[in-house]
Amino acid sequence: MTLGAFAPPAAAGGGRADPVQRGLSALVGPGGSPGALAAVVGRDGRTRDYTAGVGDAVSGAGVPRDGRVRVGSNTKAFTAVVVLQLVAEGRVRLDAPVDTYLPGLVRGHGNDGRAITVRHLLQQTSGLPNYSAYLGEEVRYFTPRELVDIALRHESESEPGKTWKYSNTNYVLAGLIVEKVTRHSLAEEMERRVIGPAGLRHTYFPAPRDATIRGPHPKGYYRASADAPLLDVTETDPSWGWAAGQLISTDSDLNRFFTALLDGGLLPRAQLAQMRRTVPAEETFGPGARYGLGLVSKPLPCGGLYWGHGGSFPGYETRGGATEDGRAANVAVTRQLDEEADRARVDRVVESALCGVGWGRGTLVGR
Repeated sequence: MTLGAFAPPAAAGGGRADPVQRGLSALVGPGGSPGALAAVVGRDGRTRDYTAGVGDAVSGAGVPRDGRVRVGSNTKAFTAVVVLQLVAEGRVRLDAPVDTYLPGLVRGHGNDGRAITVRHLLQQTSGLPNYSAYLGEEVRYFTPRELVDIALRHESESEPGKTWKYSNTNYVLAGLIVEKVTRHSLAEEMERRVIGPAGLRHTYFPAPRDATIRGPHPKGYYRASADAPLLDVTETDPSWGWAAGQLISTDSDLNRFFTALLDGGLLPRAQLAQMRRTVPAEETFGPGARYGLGLVSKPLPCGGLYWGHGGSFPGYETRGGATEDGRAANVAVTRQLDEEADRARVDRVVESALCGVGWGRGTLVGR
């Protein structure tokens, strides 16, 4: 079934669109995403919200301002913070083998938890195969152990510590370590240690088998090819992402999270410094990108760096981060982007927002 026509991009604040609004509007429409939304904290410390396109491609309803979306791999930054808090408490050691916490779990096809450390997991240097490359089109509830088992049916991709290679398996194992050490669910620990303390009022870890998105949200879509119809994939079981990608959040909450993280509000200085020790990660995150422990740094065209992560999940793509001087921007579109060029266009909107030259007509809010 072909879904409804796209509505014109929504204006964010009246008058001539600023560069952020122009960039956001260019992301939507035929060949692009049905909708897009952004939240920006500027040099003046004020928050501005932006929307473009439609939140429902059938009804033409607008994109809800600061609506909830599935934020995919941004979840990894949250998981890393929980692990690093446990490191600060002396309950986990970064350079301890995975077998210390999950004895005997990681074995087979050259994968060995006695040689892989917690740091290797968080920095994506374990060499573990990525289970999500082998899920195919199956959509159902997966337990974390099932995801690990899928990965371990395949050969190790490199010797631990030698090569950076993005793998969701690393973060599922990190989540299992959290649960083993704390004897609580990852969702409970994430709420108690990160979501609550950072004041993230619109962020939550969906309960098992919860396929919905609570609260105002734009619908998310999938398109198999350029000439294929859009399919509504808003409601889907997110368990295959778990500690690597299950969170639901908003652009403004992601801004608040990354700002609090850089300000030292979530980690002691020593653990934040470890998180920001990076290795090259351009193959996944683009030119100049480097990967720390669940945290990505990217250069800005106006100078300096911003720190975030980004996430892809069926129906949604999010990109953004924060700078050390308090600027922050996150952008979401309502279609997962498979092409590097499409993701780069979203990155450019983030850069425009963080560099902040001449913008300021977005809807001012009092958050």
